Amino acid sequence: MGSISLQNVSITSGVPLFRDLTLVIQDGDRVGLVAGNGNGKTSLLRCIAGEAEPSAGAIVRSRGLKVGYVEQDIPEALRKLSLRDAVCEALPPADRDADAWKADVALDGFDAPYELRDRPVEALSGGWQRLMLIARCWVTEPDALLLDEPTNHLDLSKIFVLERWLLREARNLPTLIASQDRDFLDSVTNRTLFLRPGTSWTFPLPYAAARAELDREDEALAVQTERDLKEAGKLRKQAAKLTNIGINSGSDLLTVKAKQLKDRAAKIEGTVREGHRERSGEVRLANRGIHARVLLSVEGVTVSTPAGSPLFNVDKLHVFQGDRLVLLGANGSGKSQFVKLIHRAISGEEVAGIRVTPSLVLGYADQDMSQLPAKGSPQEFISTRFKLADQRVTSLLAAAGFAVEKQSRPIATLSFGQRARLGLLALRLTDPNFYLMDEPTNHVDIAGQEALEAEILEHEATTILVSHDRRFVRNVGTRFLEIRGRRLVEVDSPEAFFLAMATSG
Repeated sequence: MGSISLQNVSITSGVPLFRDLTLVIQDGDRVGLVAGNGNGKTSLLRCIAGEAEPSAGAIVRSRGLKVGYVEQDIPEALRKLSLRDAVCEALPPADRDADAWKADVALDGFDAPYELRDRPVEALSGGWQRLMLIARCWVTEPDALLLDEPTNHLDLSKIFVLERWLLREARNLPTLIASQDRDFLDSVTNRTLFLRPGTSWTFPLPYAAARAELDREDEALAVQTERDLKEAGKLRKQAAKLTNIGINSGSDLLTVKAKQLKDRAAKIEGTVREGHRERSGEVRLANRGIHARVLLSVEGVTVSTPAGSPLFNVDKLHVFQGDRLVLLGANGSGKSQFVKLIHRAISGEEVAGIRVTPSLVLGYADQDMSQLPAKGSPQEFISTRFKLADQRVTSLLAAAGFAVEKQSRPIATLSFGQRARLGLLALRLTDPNFYLMDEPTNHVDIAGQEALEAEILEHEATTILVSHDRRFVRNVGTRFLEIRGRRLVEVDSPEAFFLAMATSG
């Protein structure tokens, strides 16, 4: 039996990220770790892995427990190695020749094609690089697993592969998974830890059911807080009346009584717990008006690879005001190429077969965050791009989750989550009436995803988007276009496509 025990663990990084966390993770526990960006998920995983120390408390692992930790970043030393050699490299040097077969067994678990295994890591997609890191961990035969954002860069088919692997190969190990993918968490976890600066919560439930329980706890706390503050307010009013009467009448007894009421009020106020608010920053959109009914028309267009090989045809497509179109297709089918083609047409390039209404104003975001400059700081980017006063820029960045001291740091040093929020802020300030988004929820925490969904729905934003986030697709999509048999066809819902991806391989 393996276990990891957290005893009153606290981590502070300038401000408290979380405190007094007590939790035991045992064999068969698959715990989803949920928190806003920058609120301590990676810090906790690093402490459990033994790569850092908590600010307070203790982490106890059962004797001899080998913890496998999969981080988000790829070590530079692996990039020139082949996929197979990168996995082998995780083995002890003395065992690599004799145990090289273990690398292929680990890769078999992720359905890795044999033609990929000799390809350099740097030439692989982000999804295969991610699965390579997990295979490297698995080949060491760990007794417990720590996974930091394992679905980042994975397309939908690979997310399903990872889900099956976790439920098959790693089902009995103590496992802690930090993820922002709500459907993935529901599929693979059986417990959920909501990490918070105040009181963290753990439920013996997967994400959706645990979130419902957490919302009930938060609502009950809000009701109790309001009741307690009202009671404290009444006591202070009574104390003020008694104080005035005591002073006017010279009664020491009334003065003592007033002090007792004030003490009771202070005691109540001292026990009140504030409701939780995510500190990762707001996500907001804009939607300037437009009178055109049809914003975009595509007719008789062939979408091709950058090298010119045809991928699929679009016979006829009209995008109407208020449409929220989701592009569905297997990895490599051409979704991102279609988005780029539309982007070029809207940006003023003449593309045969694509007509754009003149009053369309584009808001564009892609999964590589190419809308952000390679150099400069958030402060410089926002002030220069949108010609805003410094005080206004500071306020906007602070609302988006950037502390003042981080606003002047180079964009290249920001976390992926911070860059995503900066990109969404720029998207809003563009004040578009048409959104073109390729994987907009990449690196955005759950609170940010829900805010983005709410903003799209509230503003009735006309949108074309690509996303592997099933929950996001279901929540915002009104029309669904699937790349099927080298044609773009409209389907009633994404569910058949999701099922096909889940059962493929």
